[in-house]
Amino acid sequence: MNAESWDLLLRVGLLTTFKLSLLSILISLALGTLIGVLRVSPIAPLRVLAAGYVEFFRNIPLLICFAFIYYGLPKAGITFPTFESGVIGLSVYTAAFVAEVVRAGLQSISHGQVEAARAIGLSYLQMLRLVLLPQVFRMVMPPLGTVFIALVKNSSVASAIVVQEMMYQAEVIAGRYFYPNVFLIAGLLYLIITVPLAGLVNLAEQRLRIAGRGSHA
Repeated sequence: MNAESWDLLLRVGLLTTFKLSLLSILISLALGTLIGVLRVSPIAPLRVLAAGYVEFFRNIPLLICFAFIYYGLPKAGITFPTFESGVIGLSVYTAAFVAEVVRAGLQSISHGQVEAARAIGLSYLQMLRLVLLPQVFRMVMPPLGTVFIALVKNSSVASAIVVQEMMYQAEVIAGRYFYPNVFLIAGLLYLIITVPLAGLVNLAEQRLRIAGRGSHA
């Protein structure tokens, strides 16, 4: 490939994919945790709303989510730039999967700990913040890592709404310079993001496990 192709793929494509993935991971983690908590809320309407959100986004293609945000919302006068549309679409979609991981973690905690937290006078929010969620994140780090690695790979779908991430740039290079092997190179570049991400997840899991042992010592 020529210098312009490498510039498009690395400086523009890889960097955009990294920023898109990082922002979407942070937003989907926050939103998914909230929805996961609502899934086990003592307030029935909140549980129903959270369950509806999860079932909706888990059962539609990501492309539909992107298309609705980028092409559908402008019909209602709500417009986002391409990159922001990609972040929003990827975040709200992935949050549904994060929510299920968090819900499973919360439901795996023994009821005795909940009763003990109530017995010492903790409010529901205090119990979540001080007792439940720290344990949940220690337990669910591996499945969360799997969700976020899938997010990085799903970011390639954002090329459909002209987000200039790696797959979009690969398509441009293949069409402009007739270099189809660029897709293989793009695949290897995704590994540059996903392999270190898997390592960071493993490191975080170990640190949280050590911190958990220390808190029980």
